[in-house]
Amino acid sequence: MNGKKIATFLFACGALVAFGAAAQPQQGSSAGQSIKQDAKAVGHGVANGARDVGHATKHVAKKIGHGAKEAGTGIGHGAKKAGIAVGHGAREGWDATKHAVKHVFGKDD
Repeated sequence: MNGKKIATFLFACGALVAFGAAAQPQQGSSAGQSIKQDAKAVGHGVANGARDVGHATKHVAKKIGHGAKEAGTGIGHGAKKAGIAVGHGAREGWDATKHAVKHVFGKDD
């Protein structure tokens, strides 16, 4: 190899090293920014998922609460109707008994 080829070769190697050194911080910074953006996107995704789970939990809790309320109201109304029916039945039974006693002893209404 002659001196001119060696000088050209050394100049090319120097240029590659200089370009590599100049490009390295940009790539590292770009990779760092990319990682940061990816982490941020993942964080947003996790937060959005957690919010969706929270909303779904709230929705289910409301449904359960409203169902329990309706069941309690239904039971309460059913108990009220049963109580009224028992009361009416007792009254009718008392009236029938009173009428039968009067009939037996000859004191009809």
